[in-house]
Amino acid sequence: MRRLNIGLSEEQRQGVIDLLNQDLADAYLLLVKTKKYHWDVVGPQFRSLHQLWEEHYQALTETIDSIAERVRALGGYPVGTMEGFLKLASLKEHSGNVPIATEMVARLVDDHEQVIRNFREHIDQCSKKFHDEGTSDFLTGIMEGHEEMAWMLRSFIEGQALQPDGKQVNEAIHAPVSV
Repeated sequence: MRRLNIGLSEEQRQGVIDLLNQDLADAYLLLVKTKKYHWDVVGPQFRSLHQLWEEHYQALTETIDSIAERVRALGGYPVGTMEGFLKLASLKEHSGNVPIATEMVARLVDDHEQVIRNFREHIDQCSKKFHDEGTSDFLTGIMEGHEEMAWMLRSFIEGQALQPDGKQVNEAIHAPVSV
């Protein structure tokens, strides 16, 4: 293999590749969980969640491909097995049960928020420790996508009725509540 000469040492590139493979593992596990919930959701929220999660797993599929290609651009090889993903991922599976729709949403919010925290740390390491501003910028864009997905999911489970003046309404008694 031809030696890369892109302004990063072998150690810097390998450090970044290791971070990217961790991000790839989390993205893949999150994809699987999102797809599983897409298949399993039932109840009055079925259609809206089914469609939302289809959008999310399509975006995650693009993210996974981008991360893997970034690893290759840096001269590495992306992890590509379930064993490898499970070994590297910070996210955990919840195999063996099918929760209700709101619990599915809550679990995905937790996972996206964990991924966002990981990205913040990895962005900082890429920039300050490994001096790879390109990957830092790349990860910032991906993190912003996860922030949007987390916001959409949180909005689903945190919804409150509002009065015309913007004050929340206590739905149990339809009275304004202090916020």
